[in-house]
Amino acid sequence: MDYASLIDKRRQRLEELEAAIADPALFDDRARAEELMREHRRTQELLADWDKLQDTERQIADNRELAAAEDPDMAELAQAELAALEPQLEQLTERVQYSLLPRDATEDRDAIIEIRAGTGGDEASLFAGDLLGMYRHFAETMGWSFEILDASPSDVGGFREVTARISGEEVFRHLKYESGVHRVQRVPATETQGRIHTSTATVAVLPEAEEVDVQIRPEDLRIETCRSGGAGGQHVNRTESAVQIFHLPTGIMVRCEQERSQIKNRETGMRILRARLFEMKQKEAQQSYSERRRQLIGSGGREEKIRTYNFPQNRLTDHRIGYTAYNLDIVVSTGALQDIISHMQHAEMQERMDELNA
Repeated sequence: MDYASLIDKRRQRLEELEAAIADPALFDDRARAEELMREHRRTQELLADWDKLQDTERQIADNRELAAAEDPDMAELAQAELAALEPQLEQLTERVQYSLLPRDATEDRDAIIEIRAGTGGDEASLFAGDLLGMYRHFAETMGWSFEILDASPSDVGGFREVTARISGEEVFRHLKYESGVHRVQRVPATETQGRIHTSTATVAVLPEAEEVDVQIRPEDLRIETCRSGGAGGQHVNRTESAVQIFHLPTGIMVRCEQERSQIKNRETGMRILRARLFEMKQKEAQQSYSERRRQLIGSGGREEKIRTYNFPQNRLTDHRIGYTAYNLDIVVSTGALQDIISHMQHAEMQERMDELNA
């Protein structure tokens, strides 16, 4: 691939972006301003990586000459330099390749993540709670904000289902691989004979939709209010703050009762509904993806078994790319997901490069 010509185009684009950002009228349209600022930052990062890549290539060429020199001490030093420079070159090349690929329109979006207990009864609800904590910790390490939108706790301290919003830089780009069935194998706390049980939870990661992404007609909605069913003391018993929103054309139903305010629950419900409708729209677009790429980023998420969490072996396995790690306790307790996400991004990048070169 001719990187130089693509880089030249990005340099020209950077000049255009800097001219647009210098226009005082830019911030009259805040959404457009934020989009241009993100693109400006990404373009600067790409060009910086490109400069580092070229500098690293020059250093490698120089050290290869020195490694072939007759001076053994100089050759030894050059070999040591090469051992450090070559992995750097590989990493920089991957970063440049990934940055040059056409971006999915949703990669910069915030995300709504829905976690539901699957098969396994109480243990499944506890596992759903573990996944929620894992994503919360990962969001913290990435500097993102994490907000519970709605939750249905189970009697044993887990969740039958829970919905959260994660906002920050490129949230959906990182979390889009998490949609699917997550399977856990471990000995439940209530198991007296030490037998390993298998339970599941489903995860759906939706790019947050804006009003312009999907049009929702008032006549397509049926909105009902009812009393909340969770904690809340006397307020729960006296007010109808919970909201159920039915989207009649699709049959989608959203229920929100997290807030004490009916208005806030309605706003949250509409946010979740927009995300689900946008997901349906995105599924149609995904039909143009290659089969391999659909396996990587999912085709809808809720029915695909993507990962196994085996606690007796401290093993985490992602079945889509054959990734296995033996630090499951750290991943779940601290949200250390970056390594597996990096592997997923690498696999997707290779697939997309193959598509471009086909």
